[in-house]
Amino acid sequence: QLLEAKASLSLAQAQHALQLQQAKAQINKMVPKKQFEQLQNTLREEQGKTQQLQESLQRQAEQTCRQLVRTQEEHKQLLQEAVEQVEGLEQSLRNAEAVLAERAAQLRDAQVQLSRNKLLIEELRGENRRFAMALQAAELKQKSMEENNQLLEEQASALKHLIGKITPASLS
Repeated sequence: QLLEAKASLSLAQAQHALQLQQAKAQINKMVPKKQFEQLQNTLREEQGKTQQLQESLQRQAEQTCRQLVRTQEEHKQLLQEAVEQVEGLEQSLRNAEAVLAERAAQLRDAQVQLSRNKLLIEELRGENRRFAMALQAAELKQKSMEENNQLLEEQASALKHLIGKITPASLS
């Protein structure tokens, strides 16, 4: 719009200069008074139009300037918001990376502990098998001892019975 207004102003000024030259040429040819007054009126009208165009151009330039300042302020604000958002995202990313590193360390520790636990479980299973075999051997030994005890008790009972029979006979 500013360029169009400038072009209109330049055109009007060129027309004005041409009309002025024409008016001077006509005056030099001794233009009749009525025609001279008419040319002066035309000149004043053109000068008024030129003045109006200049004022309009000035208003448009000021308006464009204000709009440009507003647009620049809006862009500056948007840029500032974008920068703040990027900074916030970078901070969030750093925080997430720190949490991720911490969790990775925890997982490594847990994996080490899990490996230790598996070894302990295998050792405990081995001990459990040894204890089971020892228990089975002890049970067999106990059973054997119980059988021996039973046998001894039977023998003791038989001896008592025999002694009980022998004792009255030897007393008589």
